Amino acid sequence: MAVAVPTLSLERRLLRETPLVFACDEVGRGALAGPVAVGASVVDAASARRRVPMGLRDSKLVPEPRRAEVAERAAGWVLASAVGWAESEEIDEIGIIRALGLAAVRALAALEELGYAPATGIVLLDGNHDYINPVAASRLTVRPVVKADRDCASASAASVIAKVARDARMVTLHDDHPAYEWHSNKGYASPTHRAAIREHGLSVHHRRSWAIADAPTLF
Repeated sequence: MAVAVPTLSLERRLLRETPLVFACDEVGRGALAGPVAVGASVVDAASARRRVPMGLRDSKLVPEPRRAEVAERAAGWVLASAVGWAESEEIDEIGIIRALGLAAVRALAALEELGYAPATGIVLLDGNHDYINPVAASRLTVRPVVKADRDCASASAASVIAKVARDARMVTLHDDHPAYEWHSNKGYASPTHRAAIREHGLSVHHRRSWAIADAPTLF
């Protein structure tokens, strides 16, 4: 089956209405440990006329050995990019949906610090639900798009940039907590990860509500 190749069709249409198109995509939503990350990118009419970088896809469709180089090309192609984070304790405190919004707002704030104000454009958000505005200080124009990370090149860029950043973070956390093998499972519920929780309990980086719900008989 052919792998879907993202395009700039939607971004170019939107750029007839607005000077900037932002795109956001999350990674790490379903993990038992570690933060959730939201990548954000921004394009304008000039950058949307450039050729989509070679190999750019939704991060789930990019082979792991190639992700870093694809993310580097994507970061050089868009006007700017950023990654926002919500930590495991924040996820436990406010829930995953609000944590996603918090991470997205932080990523967009980082772009605003670089001179790209989200309020001046349209935000493409992968998915079918706007989780940004309930957390944002002021209302943004958010356009949820199902499979945006697959079909819209700016969202694919945000996806792969965030994936590489979060994977690197989990490898760093693994160094202090090697029993959970986060360097390979990246905090998701692999058999070895579950076995390590049974043997060692939860670390400070686990989402306690998630880990307990995943295996309630262990605690």
